[in-house]
Amino acid sequence: MSKKVSKRYSELVSKLDNEKVYSPTDVVAAVKELASAKFDETVEISMKLNVDPKHADQMVRGSVILPSGTGKTVRVAVIAKGAKIDEAKAAGADLAGGSEIIDDIAAGKMDFDVLIATPDMMGMVGKVGRTLGPKGLMPNPKTGTVTMDVAKAVEESKGGKVNFRVDKHGNIHAGIGKASFSKEQLQENFDIFVQAINKNKPAASKGRYIKTTSLSLTMSPALSIDVLKLLEMK
Repeated sequence: MSKKVSKRYSELVSKLDNEKVYSPTDVVAAVKELASAKFDETVEISMKLNVDPKHADQMVRGSVILPSGTGKTVRVAVIAKGAKIDEAKAAGADLAGGSEIIDDIAAGKMDFDVLIATPDMMGMVGKVGRTLGPKGLMPNPKTGTVTMDVAKAVEESKGGKVNFRVDKHGNIHAGIGKASFSKEQLQENFDIFVQAINKNKPAASKGRYIKTTSLSLTMSPALSIDVLKLLEMK
């Protein structure tokens, strides 16, 4: 059974040249013009990398702080103990505690978008790793979510920090802002994100590192981007 395409989406597609490849400086303005939904759509970047994440030395994972934020309200939970719980709450954590949060996770209650933990609590967190892992919520030192500086981690997560991780097919997908952002805000976020991906290129990755990249809105077609110019963004 074929997927039904809305009239609105069909009209957007009709305006586009499917063969056109946009430069990194033109694509942001072009994607803003596709805004047509009744809500503030997310600007989404999709990248296919020339890596095989089945090999540990080709895993691409990290985080980046977008200068203009994501435009999304992020709920942050912190697993810690003692004074670190108070620090997390003071920094704006939506949820902070110890074993009670572990129990909630084990029961399937995860009312947060980012989970931060202090190193001394990772033994407990590991017990619910099979629940957190598939949802991309497992704390990790590479993304700054395993740290004793919980206040900084909370503030960064609330302020526009985006974690990225290549999936088993070599794809990375992330929201880098909202359609309501100015072109300048989106361009800066776009540039910073691409630079972060380039900086995380594994030494084991051979050939052209970025295979394809596109930019889209939540409810729009995707615009293809010139990969060679993306690779120059260091």
